[in-house]
Amino acid sequence: MDTATHTLMGGTLLGLATLDPSVDPLTLGFGATVIGASLIPDIDTILKMKNNAVYIKNHRGITHSIPFTFIIWPVLLATISHFAFGLPFVNMYFWSLLAVFLHVFVDIFNMYGTQMIRPLRNTWIQLGFINTIDIPIIMLLSSYLVLWFLGLDPIILFIIIYSIIAIYYIARYAYQQTLKRRVRNLFPKEEILSTFIMPTIKFFEWRVALKTEHSFFVGRAFKSQIVLYDQFDKMKPMRDDLYEIIKDDENFRSFTYFSSIYRYEITAIEDGLTEVRYIDLRYLKDGHYPFVCILKVNEEDKVIISSFTGWVFSEDKLQQKIK
Repeated sequence: MDTATHTLMGGTLLGLATLDPSVDPLTLGFGATVIGASLIPDIDTILKMKNNAVYIKNHRGITHSIPFTFIIWPVLLATISHFAFGLPFVNMYFWSLLAVFLHVFVDIFNMYGTQMIRPLRNTWIQLGFINTIDIPIIMLLSSYLVLWFLGLDPIILFIIIYSIIAIYYIARYAYQQTLKRRVRNLFPKEEILSTFIMPTIKFFEWRVALKTEHSFFVGRAFKSQIVLYDQFDKMKPMRDDLYEIIKDDENFRSFTYFSSIYRYEITAIEDGLTEVRYIDLRYLKDGHYPFVCILKVNEEDKVIISSFTGWVFSEDKLQQKIK
């Protein structure tokens, strides 16, 4: 989820903590610790300062893993709160654990997902039926804080608001599965290898991407209507000699590690160079696929001249990045 949602969830935990007589949830120390716990798994965002490849490959990875969720983050924050603010270590461990776990748990429901069961498995868990920025959830969490401020019981409010959110999640999942069945019904005679039905910020509008035995299809769902915009024939595996040149490139490895459904294009460009472009099919917006990996290759010398991976929303900006 986005930073605002995680922060608001931390705020609701302050209200729930009023049931704990050992702490005062309205003190600076407690509030800073729990809100910090709600945000700290995303500390890996600083990897953007290095480059996109490192960030894409590692974001929501180890910082959202089992050891960090259940041990490292809660112990660290409980220790800081104990020595900096005099708060009880055991209580702060459990409140920090709840905040961190809630952050990691809700992240699995959007398209990006997390590696929350790492190190048992490095698999991405991407359920993909809640948008990263979800307006109804933000409104519900904000209403909790407003109603608490107006004097309503924060514990009862917590139960009510999170029960509504749970029902909302179930409804979104059911909606996604209905759309998935409708998409599959469009291809009754062709084997569908994978289907992606992904939410947008608009409640009734969803992204659609699927792979069949022979083609890729990309479109949108508007309420119950499925509209397919693009169809691409599946290409044969890349030539071995070209693949050997690009296979160890950092940007290429990060893109293929993260992307769930993609295609590639090979184009001869100026100065005898070859452009290899990998395109993630999940993010079509206004006729453009913004998440790509692009490599300029000198096949004669068997070297990569330049490469880039990330989100770019126009071809001009993409060419500026690759230069």
